[in-house]
Formats: sequence, structure tokens, C-alpha cells
Amino acid sequence: MNKTRASILTLALAGALATSPAWAQNVKVAYLVGITGPIAGMAPTMVQSMKFAAEQVNAQGGIGNGGKIDPQVYDSGCNPQLATDAATKAVNVNGVIGMVGPSCSGPVIAVANSVTVPAGVLLITSSGTSPKISTLDDKDLVFRTVASDDYQGRALARTLKARGTDKVAVTYLNNDYGLGLAEAFSDEFKKLGGTVTASRAHEDKKASYRSDLAELAKGGADTLVVFAYGNSSGLTIVRQAMENGFFKNFVGADGMRDENMIKTLGAENLKTFLVSAPAGATGAGFEKFSQEFKAAGGDPNGTFAATSYDAAFLMALAIEKAGGDKAKLSQALREVATAPGEPILPGEWTKAKQLIAEGKDIDYKGAAGDHEFDANGDVPGDYILYKVSGNTFAEIERMK
Repeated sequence: MNKTRASILTLALAGALATSPAWAQNVKVAYLVGITGPIAGMAPTMVQSMKFAAEQVNAQGGIGNGGKIDPQVYDSGCNPQLATDAATKAVNVNGVIGMVGPSCSGPVIAVANSVTVPAGVLLITSSGTSPKISTLDDKDLVFRTVASDDYQGRALARTLKARGTDKVAVTYLNNDYGLGLAEAFSDEFKKLGGTVTASRAHEDKKASYRSDLAELAKGGADTLVVFAYGNSSGLTIVRQAMENGFFKNFVGADGMRDENMIKTLGAENLKTFLVSAPAGATGAGFEKFSQEFKAAGGDPNGTFAATSYDAAFLMALAIEKAGGDKAKLSQALREVATAPGEPILPGEWTKAKQLIAEGKDIDYKGAAGDHEFDANGDVPGDYILYKVSGNTFAEIERMK
């Protein structure tokens, strides 16, 4: 073989490897989770469920022809700047081709605008719930496996009204998460004939909220709705409201479903505390995930456990469908999550991999539901109302 022809073949081989590295190498995916900060109590289960999805993929043939999912865990801190710094490192230094997370709404918006969308990186958040995420100019690169807070806030309002609550005061964390929930809840509650006696934003990490609570209590409501985090301002607000007798009943959304609340305040003091949170869908998808995640030592009913698993498993399916091509991940995600297609349940990687290789359509039926993404990358919601029981939260009813 002459040198010219050998050089051409060498260049061709190098080019082929460069265009399809996933099939000879591991594929890096970033998992950005609020390991520190206000949702730190939820983070361990979220990380565990994401890693569990990657473990199932790698144990059943991996990605492409011998590649593996290489999960890179970063702390987003539920903080826009910390999350942006972590995402920048993940994308520009470590070369991830997809991102699961960040955990909180503000970081999702910041990371999408500053890092992932400009870099053409697919982002799937399992817990970023602000309605503002739906309106991002994201080039179809931002998706979520959890419903918008517009849905949760309105469902919570309907549920409370149906349970006989007619008058509430509302306090919300002054960020994208708190504001989105407060606006949706208050709008729906008023439409149903309820009265919001007062609604006030609050800043995080204050030593005292007593003056705010005193103002909120002036309207005469005995129920306080708190849209915040149970490991931060939400905990302080509920504790100080109890200490000063400002309110008798307390209601929160998913950010308040934190067992740190129970450990700190005691179950005996939280008998009138209700909280909503996303639920795994009833049916074969959740049942299979629940059985297998329990066997691996996980809590399938943990806050965002099912949505986090689905985000990680869907990312892997999209990578497989796209042949490792970052530019094709968005379209591939819609294809693997949308009917029609052969149903794929959590953990059925071998089946999915074979069908994709045969050029057949698949339709992922997840632990958190059937993720038929709309034009904004959003999914319908499925929420449960909980009460405190012992050292954990017990289901009361599914919210509608």
C-alpha cells in the first residue's frame, strides 16, 4: 500500500471515529443536583435514582457498541451562579453531551440561557417547576419530567377548596419557584370563590420572619400557605408561626416535603401540616420502577425520585436513538418519548436498545408517567397531597 493511500485511509478512519465517539467510548452526562442548599434533604434520593438509571443501562449492554453512560455529578446548590459555574465546567471542560438537572427553577433558567442552549446541549430537569421555563427561547433543548408549577399551584388550590378551606394567607420565597406557585395558586383559589387575605414575598435565610407573619395574620386567616423550602426559610416560617400562634394550619408544595421539617419540629407539632408533591404514576411503569429501586435500597416515593429516574433514563434513550450525535438529541428525545411505538418500561434497556437498532419506534412509559412532551418540553402533572405520619409523609389523596 502506498503512503498516499495509507494516509487517506488513516484520515478517513480518524474522521469516522470523530463523528461517532459514543460507539467506542463512554458518554459523559452531567447530573446537576442541589446537594447543598435548601433542597439538600431531597438530593440523595434524586442522585441515587439518576445513578440507578445509568447502572441499569450499563448493565444491559450500555450505549452503542460497548460504550457506557459516565454520570458526572455536580452540585447546583439551588443557586443560579453555582449552577452556572458547574454547568460551564461540565460542558466546556469535561465535555458532557447532555445534562439532567439542575434541581431548582432559577438555576435551570440561568444554566439554559448561559451555558446549555448556546452550546447546543440537551437539558432535562426533573424538578425545575417554574412556569417561566416554558417560555425560554431554548431551541427545543430544555425539557422537564415534572409538571409546571402553574399546574401544581392550581391543583393545590382546587384541593384545599374542596377540603373546606375558604380563607388563606400566602407567603412565598422571592424567586422563580416561589413566585410561580404563588401566582397560580392565588389566581385559582380566587376563581373558586376563596379569599387570599394577604400575599407576601420573603427573602431566604432571614433569622426572623415574625414581622412578616404578624402582617399576614392580620387578615384573620387560620391557614398559611408557604411556597418555600423545608430546609430553609419554610422551616423557619412554620416554626415561628407556631411559636407565636399566628396560624393553626400550614400548607406547602413540593419544596416543603422535606423530612427535615419533621426531624426539627416534631411530628406531634405538624398534625395540621399538609404538603403537595409530584407522584409516580399509577400503573406498570411506576410499579416496575418501585420494585426495582426498592431492591436497590432506594425510596421510590421520595420527592422527585421517579421524575429524576425518568430524566436520566430518557437521556440515555435519546443518546442511543441519536447515535451519540449531540445535535440530534432533542429530536431523538421526542421520538423515544412519544406514541406511537413499542412500550418501554423503566429498566427495559435491552429491549429498547434492540428495537432502536432495528429502526423501530419506541414509546417510554416512565416511573412518573407517560412523558408526551408538548411544544415547550412540558408534561402534564400528577400530584399527591400528604400529611405527616410518624417520621415521614403519608398520602391523603391524589390531587386533580
